[in-house]
Amino acid sequence: MDAYHRKPQEKDCRTGRDCPFCAQLDPDFAKRSPIDRWVQDRSEGSASAHLSENGYVRHLIFEIGMRRLHTQALPTLAKPA
Repeated sequence: MDAYHRKPQEKDCRTGRDCPFCAQLDPDFAKRSPIDRWVQDRSEGSASAHLSENGYVRHLIFEIGMRRLHTQALPTLAKPA
C-alpha cells in the first residue's frame, strides 16, 4: 500500500444515534438535520462525539447555558477580611 491510501480502520463507516443531552435540552432538536443530531455510537453524548460541526457547536451552547445556571444558583460567600 502506498502513502496516498489511508489505512483501513477497525470500523470504516460512522454510525450514530441521537444525542440524549441535546434531545433533552433543545426545544428545536427534532428540526435539526439527522447528521446534526447524531453522536458516535460508542460515546456518552459529549460535544466532541457529534458527527457534525453544527451539532458540536449547538451542544456546547447548551453545556455553557447549563453551567451558567449552576453557577448562578450557587450562593455567594462573603469575602474574608
